[in-house]
Order: sequence, then C-alpha cells, then structure tokens
Amino acid sequence: METRALGRTGLRVPVLCLGTMTFGLQTDQATSCEIMDRAFEGGVDFFDTADVYPLGGSLETVGRTEEIIGRWLRERGLRDRVLLATKCRGAMGPGANDQGLSRHHILRAVEESLRRLGTDTIDLYQTHFFDPDTPIEETAHALDDLVRSGKVRYLGCSNYPAWRLGEALASAERLGLARYESVQPRYNLLYREIETELIPLCRSEELGVLVYNPLAGGLLSGKHRSRQEPEEGTRFTLGTAGRMYRRRYWQDAQLEAVEALGDRFETEGLDLGTASIAWTLAKPGVTSAIIGASRPEQLEASIAAAGVVLEEKLIEVLDEIWWGLPRRPVLEGYR
Repeated sequence: METRALGRTGLRVPVLCLGTMTFGLQTDQATSCEIMDRAFEGGVDFFDTADVYPLGGSLETVGRTEEIIGRWLRERGLRDRVLLATKCRGAMGPGANDQGLSRHHILRAVEESLRRLGTDTIDLYQTHFFDPDTPIEETAHALDDLVRSGKVRYLGCSNYPAWRLGEALASAERLGLARYESVQPRYNLLYREIETELIPLCRSEELGVLVYNPLAGGLLSGKHRSRQEPEEGTRFTLGTAGRMYRRRYWQDAQLEAVEALGDRFETEGLDLGTASIAWTLAKPGVTSAIIGASRPEQLEASIAAAGVVLEEKLIEVLDEIWWGLPRRPVLEGYR
C-alpha cells in the first residue's frame, strides 16, 4: 500500500488507517480481531484508537477498545509491525480531574493507555479535542515530557479548528517544545469545512492530516435510504453517539446528495464507498484516511480505495454537490 510522510517527520504511514472505535460495543472481541486481521492482511498497519472508546459507550466501557487491540497485538506478536495512535482528553471517570488536558490527567491517561495496549511506547499520541480550561503551555509541557521520556514518539491533535491549532503550534515553538505533527479532522464529500483554513495551515506548517469519517458514518456506503429511519446497529443508532451522527448527517439534503453521488459513481462504474474514500486521498494535504468497519467484509470496498484515481471532470461534479448543501452556524470553529 502507498505510504506518505506524516507531515515534516521521517515517519511514513499508509494512506489508509484502521479506525477502531466500534471495538467493544458495536463489535465484540472476536469480530474486532477479524477486522484487524483483514486490515493488516490488506496492508493497513496503522491503527487509530482513543482511551474513551468504544464509541457510544459510557464510563463503564471506556478503555475497552484499547484492551481489545492490546490483546490482538500480543496474541499475533505484531506490535513492532503496527503503528499505534491513540488519544486522551475525554472523561475516563466521574471526577473533575478524570478528563481534560491538564498535566495531571495527561500523565495518568498515557500510563493507562500504555497498560491497556500492552506496549512501552505509543507511536502517535493525540489530544482528542482542545481543552479551553487548561493553559496551552501546561498541555504543551506535559506532552513534551512524554516525548522526551520515550513513552510517546510523535504528537498529534484531533478536532482542532485552525485558530486553536495555530495557537498550539505557536506555543510549542515559543517554548522550544515538541509540537503537534498531525491533526485528525472530520472530512468527507458531505463535510468539507477544513478546506477553508485548516488544510492551508497544515500545508504551510507541514503537518500530517489524518481524516476521519470519510464515509460520513456509513452514509456514503450507500446502504441508507432517504426518508427512512436509520437502521438499528449502525452509527446513527449506536448508544450515546447515535444522536451526534444523526445531527451531523441525517438530513434530507444530505441524504438526497448521497443518492445523487451514488447515481453519478454508478455511471462511472465505481462503488460509492470506494470512490468517496479515494476522493479524500486525492485532496492536497491529506496524508491518510481512517476507515472503520463493524464486519470484516466491509473493509473490502474501503481498502480498494487506495488504488482508485478519479477523473478531474468527476471531481468537478462532486464539488457542485458540496456547494449545494446547506450551511450551519459555526461553533468553536466547526459547523
């Protein structure tokens, strides 16, 4: 599989990364292991997770996804052949200090992630989303200590709008500390807000961009139909996350856009899901797309995207569909 440099670093990552947030709730241990087996066999040796996963869970389930990955790595003996990315920031307990980006929480969180993953080092450690209640300098110093100690190799962030990321980069440079080398934003044919400011910033500062939700929570797989209720067991009905996904994508305009996209790709002889992921990989500045699955066979169409090149005329049609979607108010840099 094609690899690309993670920003300005010497680390190369495959253009597809396995997202694991379904592991432990939407998918059980056995199915999760089958998904990881299929991904690894397909050349996807880059796994992304977070301490709060599985998606849609509660305080009773946090950490379960990392534990499943850790057991798989140990049983397969593949730790040295897989790049591991995880995150901290979300609530891991009921206490006031069980979340956030304070030194207190970061240092505790990384130790717990290392234990659950069964490793001495995390390849890419990411702040899951920004923390407006903690000074940037405090977070930066704590993360720098993790790099210097060898517990973390590279730093990244997720869900940071451009102005927040710019502040963090400037702070690290001013203090002479390890900086974020990548960002993980939401990006797909139905959500392209990052093109305005975040992508230009990342290209200017040489940051890797690992996009998540390339299939819009499964909507761009083509399995959902407009004017129908979401199917049980999908992202749109999953535990505490279902409401969030419906708010993101389950509107008539977006569902109709998916039908139009499906029709257009069909005329080109392309699978909707495969082409949707291939589109993200073709966009300037994108390093890797995070693909997920609740069944191993779902990975086939996603992995195929690594070998698909879309024609320029088709890309122009896709642009027209995006500009026809309604816009929403901006909240902390995101719609």
